[in-house]
Parts: sequence; C-alpha cells; structure tokens
Amino acid sequence: MAQRRVVVTGVGAVTPLGPSDTALWDGLLAGKTGIGVIRRFDASEFDVRFGGECNDFEPKAFIDHRLTKRMDRFSQFGYAAAIMAFEAAGLRGEKFDSTRAGVILGTGIGGISELEEQYKRLLYKGPGRVSAFTIPKLMSNAGSGHVSIELKLQAISIAVSTACASAGNAMGDALNTIRGDSADIIVTGGTEAALSPLGLSAFAAMKALSSRNDDPQHASRPFDRDRDGFVLSEGAGVLVFEEYEYARARGAPILCEVIGYGATADACDLVQPDPLGRGAARAMSLALADARINPDEVDYINAHGTSTPLGDIAEVRAVKKVFGAAAKKLAISSTKSATGHLLGASGGIEAITCVKAMQHNTLPPTINLDNADPECDLDFVPNTARDARTNVSMSNSFGFGGHNTSIILRKL
Repeated sequence: MAQRRVVVTGVGAVTPLGPSDTALWDGLLAGKTGIGVIRRFDASEFDVRFGGECNDFEPKAFIDHRLTKRMDRFSQFGYAAAIMAFEAAGLRGEKFDSTRAGVILGTGIGGISELEEQYKRLLYKGPGRVSAFTIPKLMSNAGSGHVSIELKLQAISIAVSTACASAGNAMGDALNTIRGDSADIIVTGGTEAALSPLGLSAFAAMKALSSRNDDPQHASRPFDRDRDGFVLSEGAGVLVFEEYEYARARGAPILCEVIGYGATADACDLVQPDPLGRGAARAMSLALADARINPDEVDYINAHGTSTPLGDIAEVRAVKKVFGAAAKKLAISSTKSATGHLLGASGGIEAITCVKAMQHNTLPPTINLDNADPECDLDFVPNTARDARTNVSMSNSFGFGGHNTSIILRKL
C-alpha cells in the first residue's frame, strides 16, 4: 500500500513583521526588521531592553473580547494564525468530518505572562485574588485546545513542548498522523509569547541574548562574525496539513507537499548544542531518507540560525557533514535575522517562509550579515533577496534540551 501523501493547503502568521503571512513575506523580501525597543512593558532597567514584539496584532480582529480575557497572549497568537490558515485553506464554513481533523501545536514556554500576573496577585493581594482562569490560561495545551474548540477539530488535540524545536516536532507529528491514516486534516505549527519581564530577564541572565541595546535593529545577525546572542521575539506560525487526495477532492489550494521529517536528540547538554552538530546532522539525514531524495536535490535551507556564537557554527558543521560538496551550492538563510527568535513558534514561521520561497522562486535574505564568520563560509543569501528556482526546501529547528528537527517541503 502506497504511503499517504501530505500537502500544505493554508498558512497563517503573526510575527514582529506584521499580523499576516503576507506581511511576513513582504517584510523579509524588503530586508525589514521586526526588532526594536520594547514597548509593552517598562524594560528600562533590564540588561536587555529590546525584542521582536507583535505590536500590530489586534486580538479583537480574530477573537471575541470576552474570550480574549480568558486567553494568554500565546494562545491569542496561535488562535489567530490558525483561523487565518484555516480560511486560506478554504475550510472555514466548509463541511468536513470533524473526527478526521485535528490540531497539533508547539509552544516552548506557554502562558508565562499569566503566570507572572497571578504570582504578583498572590504575593501582594493574597490567595483569594488569584484568578480562576489562571490554569486554563497558562497551561501549554491551552493554545491547541482553543483552536480545537473554535474550528471543531475532534480527531486529536496535542501540545508539543520541545523548546525551540516545538513547532518542528509538532509538524512532524502532524505529518505522521496523516500518513498513519488517523486524520485527513491537521492544523499545526507553533505559537509563543515569552517576551515578558520574566522571560526576557531569565534569558538575559543566561547570557543567551544579544546585548546591543544601542542598536537593536542590527542585533540579530546570524553567521556574522560580530553576533553576540539571539533576540527574543513572539508570534505564531500555523499551517494546514492535509492528505493529498482529500485536498484534491475538495478543490483545496495546494501550496506544496510535505515529504520528509527527521528528529533526534543531542544527549549532550541541556542548553548548548553538540559543538560538532552531530544530532542536527542526523536529523537532516533522517529527513532526507524519509523524503527519499538525495542531498543535492535540496535547493534551499531555512536555517535555525539564531545568531548565537556556538549554535550557528554547530549548524554549519552539520550542514557540511550531511551535504558534503553540495553544501557550497546550497542557498541558506536565517530569517531570524529579521524576525528574531520566536522560540517554539519559529519552526512554523520558517516552514511558511519555505512555502513562500517555493511559490515565488525567491530566497529571503539573511540581513545584518556584514562580516561573515570565517567558520560560517556557506552561501547565506546576505542582505538582499534573490530570485532562484526553488523546488525543494528544508527547515531546521533545534532546541534547548538537545532537540533537533528537520522538515522537507517540495513544490508540486
């Protein structure tokens, strides 16, 4: 029996570049940055005072105001992106078997803003003032739960939490769920809203963040010699995965096919990557084997590329190990240079970027790449978008805990 094929039929995004997939793509091609001084709370006394905020996002455009009050910001992002993706797929208002449709969303942190708010209430106002909605708002599966309820998705509802690999693992699980004939439609990707006082200060305390407070627009600079850490951002990237024949039968807009997935563990360190990139390399190799393609058939990689000194080099080593001589011919970019790092949502945003790259035969640039690191000597599409025929794309996501994922997409 032939393996069931899986395609992408809709995408939705909320990012620092704007509250839609079009705003994301247009911003990337224009070389814009979504990074700036933090406006949602007073960070003037913080060691790091900038990030990638979704300042143009208006919950009321997607969510009833009463429901908004019962949702943490991470759930609001995921809910809005899921609605956009579902509508783009032509499923909103269409009859489908709800027991064959599900949701698998990733989030690395969950409702940290709600946790902060209710802990302050506990400390300063007493236990009787803690909200009854605290747990439903902060739990990591709240995002997928809200999407399941709103879109009537009854096959499965799962939250995946593997740090910055969350959306990658969620999409891999979605792919395998449809391949395994447990569903025909899965809403998948990731959502995150950890750009809060606690989230920002905690990552800064780890020395994981860039400290370019005097020049935040140029702080995220993957593969650049002068990079000094990642930029914390927020948002969501959601895709609709469907079984190919099912999508064809209903006349869905088929954007591309999902052909490969690989996931591994470094088993090395809780926060630092394997310096040789061995786990990342195995994830890419497994994805290629799953897709049944050779390394030289990949046209473009959207790299994990967070702008950290160790992580970028480890990923370059992994790419060289997997692709060999073909690595020098690959086009690679890190769109985190423009969006910052959306943690558990990153994989969803970057898979959408791969879809767009294949649709438009255009490669988004790695901005702020002014002085290439000698150890990062591949083609990172520096600073300017490039026209290039793109049939096969790979998206990498790696996370604290040693999680590695790789997804491969192909133009149909």
